[in-house]
Amino acid sequence: MRKRWVAAIVASSMLAGAGGTYIGISYYAGEQIDAEKSKTHSGANENSAVTFDIEKMESAYQLILNSYVEEVESEELAEGAIQGMLATLDDPYSVYMDEESARQFNEALESSFEGIGAEVSKVDGKIVIVSPFKDSPAEKAGLKPDDEILKVDGDSVEGLDLNEATLKIRGEKGTKVKLEIARTGLNKPLQIEVKRDEIPQITVYSEVKKENGKKIGYMEITSFSEDTASEFSDQLKKLEKEGVEGLLIDVRGNPGGFLTSVEEILGELVTKEKPFVQIEQRNGERSTYFSEREEEKDYPIAVLIDKGSASASEILAGALKEAGGYTLIGEKTFGKGTVQQPMAMGDGSNIKLTLFKWLTPDGNWIHKKGIEPTLEVTQPDLYRTHPLQLEETLKKDMNSEEVQFAQEILTALGFEPGRADGYFSTETEVAVRAFQRLHDLETSGEVDGKTAQALQQAVLEEIKNENNDLQLQAGLKYLAQ
Repeated sequence: MRKRWVAAIVASSMLAGAGGTYIGISYYAGEQIDAEKSKTHSGANENSAVTFDIEKMESAYQLILNSYVEEVESEELAEGAIQGMLATLDDPYSVYMDEESARQFNEALESSFEGIGAEVSKVDGKIVIVSPFKDSPAEKAGLKPDDEILKVDGDSVEGLDLNEATLKIRGEKGTKVKLEIARTGLNKPLQIEVKRDEIPQITVYSEVKKENGKKIGYMEITSFSEDTASEFSDQLKKLEKEGVEGLLIDVRGNPGGFLTSVEEILGELVTKEKPFVQIEQRNGERSTYFSEREEEKDYPIAVLIDKGSASASEILAGALKEAGGYTLIGEKTFGKGTVQQPMAMGDGSNIKLTLFKWLTPDGNWIHKKGIEPTLEVTQPDLYRTHPLQLEETLKKDMNSEEVQFAQEILTALGFEPGRADGYFSTETEVAVRAFQRLHDLETSGEVDGKTAQALQQAVLEEIKNENNDLQLQAGLKYLAQ
């Protein structure tokens, strides 16, 4: 038992910060923490203090195990102690994972996994959606960045750590999970049901787009997995063979991933003149990392960002902006400025630790601040509509938030409901009839289940229409100048 407590104390001494970027073992092999060295202290007083703390914890463990009014499991006490130490850090990203949790965490970094397809984080004590993945069940169900998760299948997530909440949301393909969501600007929570599915981890999509007579290479990076850098390299070569005259990199909604993948990608895009990232340790010492590239690309580059771009995406964006001098287009990013790594505990469990801060080439720490775009472009109202959840058919003279949602959708689709304050007016009825007529629905002028479903499907189709993506259009036009 004493060895278990010593291991816990040693592990706790290595924790600091918060974040969601993972470092590869090989990348920081020279800087890995040596558990034996971390037990060495400079003076006798420090040794005495550590010994006292271990003995105090051992005494508390034995007292509870042997004397508490009900029988408790020793393993539960040990895990509770570890979680308690992590809780004192006030760091939502440093978490303990038991064997099953660690297994599921590792699966999420593999070629595919099962779940809803969304990056979840903990911000100011709240469980929030950082970003749904591209074409995922979460995106199709209408989840958006910054949505706060209040309940999972009717159970509150209050008091749960990030990993516990995530495990409740994930599940087998084909099963459903009901999320209660708080969204900024809404008076009451949304109830959103998501059908879980297999989430593929193909992370790079590319194509050549034509703009003003020029070929623009478009590359979307949805996350930074182990294979992302090789995917990027292969597809960049294909684009260059096709003679692209500009490159637009899209990391909107990209929640991050492996720092090593970012390093390899930046090695193809920025020169060695400035570091692409700086890594700061707990003692303030900084290490700088450089590309080996000698010359810039012979075509312009721009990056699309938004509030769902987090962590490793921000490293990429910050490097391209400050080290490459390239333009960022879109909206301010999420603001996640720390690096983490899972540390094995020897029994299949691990602690995902925050080990370092990362800083931009110019030494800026963007944690909880985000990165501002060079060219700010906001998406149209179409992207800010809310899913309709009808408890009853919406009719003339009704007044509710659901009526307001329907009015906002109608307006975004180009119909004219006359108002957007939640009152179902004559003008709103006329707009509903016009929509129903266009979509071969019964022209009742009322929003029933079929009409609500058709409205939401129409929104999804319009969002997929690239002409409505103002940020994408701005990026293409900028590069084609």
